[in-house]
Amino acid sequence: MIAGLRATGCAQERNGIFFLSDPAWSATERAQAELALARRGPPAPDDLGWLCVRTGGSSGGVKFARHDERTLSAAVRGFCAHFALERVNAVDVLPAHHVSGLMARVRCAATGGRHLAWDWKRLEGGDAPALPPGDWVLSLVPTQLQRLLKRESEAEASLPVIEWLRGFRVIFIGGGPLWPELADAAARAELPLSLSYGMTETAAMVAALRPEEFLAGERSCGAALPHARLALTPDGAVNVAGESVFRGYWPEWREARDFTTEDAGEIDARGFLRVLGRRDAMIITGGKKVQPAEVEAALRASGEFDEVAVVGLPDAEWGEIVAACYVKSARSPDFARAVEALAPHERPKRFAGIPRAHWPRNAQGKLNRAALRALAAGGIAF
Repeated sequence: MIAGLRATGCAQERNGIFFLSDPAWSATERAQAELALARRGPPAPDDLGWLCVRTGGSSGGVKFARHDERTLSAAVRGFCAHFALERVNAVDVLPAHHVSGLMARVRCAATGGRHLAWDWKRLEGGDAPALPPGDWVLSLVPTQLQRLLKRESEAEASLPVIEWLRGFRVIFIGGGPLWPELADAAARAELPLSLSYGMTETAAMVAALRPEEFLAGERSCGAALPHARLALTPDGAVNVAGESVFRGYWPEWREARDFTTEDAGEIDARGFLRVLGRRDAMIITGGKKVQPAEVEAALRASGEFDEVAVVGLPDAEWGEIVAACYVKSARSPDFARAVEALAPHERPKRFAGIPRAHWPRNAQGKLNRAALRALAAGGIAF
């Protein structure tokens, strides 16, 4: 595994501990990472917790979650059992320093499969790799899926996207919620999607739909993988237990093999998980609670926005206001139509159009809400 880490080109070793770093970090993030790497904590067993993967990106801070062969191997075993795969072959368009890109490499190496790293911009531009014989998997964030399907609908497209995507055994969707219109478009195209749930702290996915469940109309995150156990805390937070749970945030060490997330969720009688949104993203405006994910879903359903995200901003009168940020396009949105399906307290009091070049996503396509909130609060002058 150490040879594989070195081959990623983003692993650096400090006193026997490997840290995965992002070559595109800002100066602030790099300084935060250096401070973290310089810290020392209580001693841990020599063969545990030696791999540190960056997390905390959506909050703007830099933290490292500690993993090792045991946590990663447990995640691989559960993954293979859940999807009935003996060998994992993966086309990988995600960066190696992110847990999804890391685990694509680990699954392939652990099962003797083939890992094919591919540049996302090449794929988006129409250059897709041919799939050799065997079962292949692919991981995408929702925005990447949206762009591929949009390309298919363009007359000048040179990449037969639908046919290529249908060639995969499973296409994993993570890193954010899949909005209903995009899910329906993928189902109409008969794509073998798996809506999944997981995070850096759990060595990627711990719950996932199987493609046949998605194509039958299921839109939750599916059941727990065999190596994980899911439960809800009394206040509705998702708790994950199992051998793939991280060893703590560097340099701390934790013995507990369960982790309470910041996600609010529901688990139905079948054990299927539905994520309702981030508890720490909840907006309280005029004493009423607003879940950004629900507002975003309604705004997307209106058809007025290509991309939209909702954040809360401080306000002297309301405590917080609901603000909707969207990617500017040639067509101006009809804001009145966009909010028709929302309750009065859910309707954004501010809309902010942002050029696509400034829309804050990281290398794996995940939205940086902290950066988006800063743009919205600063008045967004471009």
